[in-house]
Amino acid sequence: MKRALFCVLSLCVLGAAIASRQVHAAPQARDAAASIGVATQTTDEGIPITNVKVKTVCGDCHKTDDQGRMSRISFRRTTPEGWQETIRRMVTLNQAEIEPADARDIVKYLSDTLGLAPEEVKPASFELERRLIDFEYQGNDDTKEICSSCHSMGRVMLQRRTGKEWDLLLAMHRGWYPLVDFQVFRRGGPPSTTPGPDGRPPDNRHPMDKALAHLKPTFPFKTPEWTAWSATMRSPRLDGTWLLSGYDPGYGPIFGTVTMTANPASPDDFTTQTTFQYARTGRTVTRQGRSIVYTGHQWRGRTTIGGDDDTSLREVMEIERDWQSISGRWFNGSYDELGPDVMLTRIGREPVVAGLDRPSARRGTSSQTLRIFGANFPAAVAPSDVDFGPGVTVTRVAATTATMITVDVSVTADAAMGARDLFVAGTLHKAALTVFDKADYIKVAPEWNMARVGGVVFPKMLAQFEAFAYSNGLDGKPGTDDDLQVGPVDVAWSVEEYTAIFGDDDAKFVGEMNAATGLFTPAVDGPNPARSGNRNNVGDVWIVATHTPDGGAAPLRARAHLVVTVPLYLRWDFSTVNGR
Repeated sequence: MKRALFCVLSLCVLGAAIASRQVHAAPQARDAAASIGVATQTTDEGIPITNVKVKTVCGDCHKTDDQGRMSRISFRRTTPEGWQETIRRMVTLNQAEIEPADARDIVKYLSDTLGLAPEEVKPASFELERRLIDFEYQGNDDTKEICSSCHSMGRVMLQRRTGKEWDLLLAMHRGWYPLVDFQVFRRGGPPSTTPGPDGRPPDNRHPMDKALAHLKPTFPFKTPEWTAWSATMRSPRLDGTWLLSGYDPGYGPIFGTVTMTANPASPDDFTTQTTFQYARTGRTVTRQGRSIVYTGHQWRGRTTIGGDDDTSLREVMEIERDWQSISGRWFNGSYDELGPDVMLTRIGREPVVAGLDRPSARRGTSSQTLRIFGANFPAAVAPSDVDFGPGVTVTRVAATTATMITVDVSVTADAAMGARDLFVAGTLHKAALTVFDKADYIKVAPEWNMARVGGVVFPKMLAQFEAFAYSNGLDGKPGTDDDLQVGPVDVAWSVEEYTAIFGDDDAKFVGEMNAATGLFTPAVDGPNPARSGNRNNVGDVWIVATHTPDGGAAPLRARAHLVVTVPLYLRWDFSTVNGR
């Protein structure tokens, strides 16, 4: 079969070239798609295309009008991932042949010219950062039901289209996936004659018509945010060293630095050198990589340890308008569910505190060691230079470097409980340390999770858990607003049966829990002859954490619900290839 090359957004350099087989659609659907592709926009909206490569590569199907606007392309705005997905669709469905270098250039141009403003991206950043969250769209029930039946609402929220383009998008869905009419798009049964709760006549429009009525004004092509951003957009000046602070679920806080160097010939391209330390264990990691900035604010990068692809992390971050901070998430392309949240802060001349190796200190203790991470710390630091507030005394400064101060503190038995601000050499870090009396209970985070079997035909989806201790606070009652989070604690992890039917045996087959790290690895996919009925290794279990406090107190126990389900047979995003 003839093969066509296209680009993949591997979140560093918009990926490596790979080959994709051309999918031959049914003639009716292909003809419908082709007719839509050259549809003429009659509004005065649309952004002219001035890039020669876009005109050359896309011009055979997308016609240019007398204002320089190309059909379909000029009337939609989205993220780099969205434009990449469009290119892949053109290759797989319409036999477009695109060289990898051309695809990278086209995605860059379209993302910059027909992208999204920072304010338009942030509400749906969870989609780009691959966060496994229980997002509930509040805009419109019909839209939520229709769109989230197949993909997340984040994918919808990261689109801006003209009214005509929203119509054509719905037509594309109906053409390529005709069953959607019977599933969610159209109303079943005869029109209703029953008035609504407010006494008004019933709304007998089809759900798809209600959704369009919501999408067009909610996510229009023209917005004040884009008008303002496109007028001021430029390549951000990020050269230099940045302070890194973050949190890696299951492993705790991380601190370090990221050095960015811009390419003189391409100011949106950067090489990075990252070094950070896991505060709880002291393990140090050094990573190197490359990144591209799209639309003046969207950072997409990829780093490895020593060039080893198995250590690859993808970086999806948002650059703030003042170029002083960058935040987002790093995650492994094979397992999007694993990876840290990160915050980068530009290092200037003044001292800056990133955080502590532990978030709390128990009152009534004479000596606790804390490590303060940051940058530009003075060479000599006296105990009086480190201030946690009343009741917390720094008794000794054990060691000082430019990036870390190690101190011993004592906390009086009557010290006020709650969060304490930290001052170091005049620099403030808010709510750096929580003073508590004792750990009264623990919670497992997340409270529920999902894993997918795999490893034979499809990749596995892992599940990471961690346990946090809490103090009851001043009222002495658990689960109230004044409870204090003490921080992550070491626990013993185990799996127990979540009994749903008689003779349930899911705990024996669904997978294994690392007793020390809280990482659950599901079993392999495919039927298992050892199970009754030759069933797959799926089911429901409890993930149980048991913590033994210091001083011989009774163990604390908590649990979370884990659903181990079938592989992800169909992926609606196309931003990973071979896990990167």
